Amino acid sequence: MRVVMFGYQTWGHRTLRALLESDHEVVLVVTHPKSDHAYEKIWDDSVADLAAEHGVPVLLRNRPDDEELMGRLKEADPDLIVANNWRTWIPPQIFGLPRRGTLNVHDSLLPAYAGFSPIIWALINGEEEVGVTAHMMNEELDAGDIVVQRAVPVGPSDTAADLFHRTVDLIGPIVAESLDFIASGRTDFTPQDRSKASFFHKRSIEDSRIDWTWPAEDIERLVRAQCDPYPNAFTHYKGERVRVLKASVSKGVYGGTPGRVFIREGDGVVIVAGADARRGRSHGLLIERVRTEDGTDLPATEYFRKMGGYLTDRP
Repeated sequence: MRVVMFGYQTWGHRTLRALLESDHEVVLVVTHPKSDHAYEKIWDDSVADLAAEHGVPVLLRNRPDDEELMGRLKEADPDLIVANNWRTWIPPQIFGLPRRGTLNVHDSLLPAYAGFSPIIWALINGEEEVGVTAHMMNEELDAGDIVVQRAVPVGPSDTAADLFHRTVDLIGPIVAESLDFIASGRTDFTPQDRSKASFFHKRSIEDSRIDWTWPAEDIERLVRAQCDPYPNAFTHYKGERVRVLKASVSKGVYGGTPGRVFIREGDGVVIVAGADARRGRSHGLLIERVRTEDGTDLPATEYFRKMGGYLTDRP
């Protein structure tokens, strides 16, 4: 098949690599220009550089909405478009152009977690599995029939970085299997159960702000989800922003006001957490390691030298 690829960052890079290693011909690559946005500088293997290394023509676009792009796509005469981590909507005149349609690769177990940052949202929400889905694109974002889907389990100490590496390793095999299915003429793909669909927005700095009324279990997952190299989960202490790098749920149950710097336990410091904390029914969050505003990493026991005071969501 003649294949055009739309993609960006490491997800697009892995997809393009799988296409280049296949028996199919990559005739054009469309990718985004480099960005200084914090999230787009994470996992930023260059699709454009990989295409250039293999002599594949490249177009840089923020959006696929100009006449030159449409002309180049028609000249490419694709049997299939394959997309992964393309950051804007692809209109019907493009995804419907190839003879065999457009295959989109998304890093969630669709129909759940359509949209943005699916691994981070899934980890925060305590999902037991994450994964990757290849589906045929239609007019609704991440809603088309499923071609191939693979899952990996989420362990009790897994971070978003751990899950990124496990899911990105699924991309190559999933793309290869999907190409085989489509090239064989198969169209017996699996419709999504739209009653189970969910759609999540892009994450921003506000989404990393710790709310101490959350249960400690939820905050602990937020800390793992916002691990390096992502912007870390953060709070404020005595007016200074403090990033929480490592935390766990306390062994003891502690009562009081959420956010209170309460007591040492093991190698960390317990912060009162949870809506039921005032009734003495909640475990606290045991903070073990923090990063100060100047970038210094410290054990929590060195940072919180005295007990008392409060962690707050604002300075």
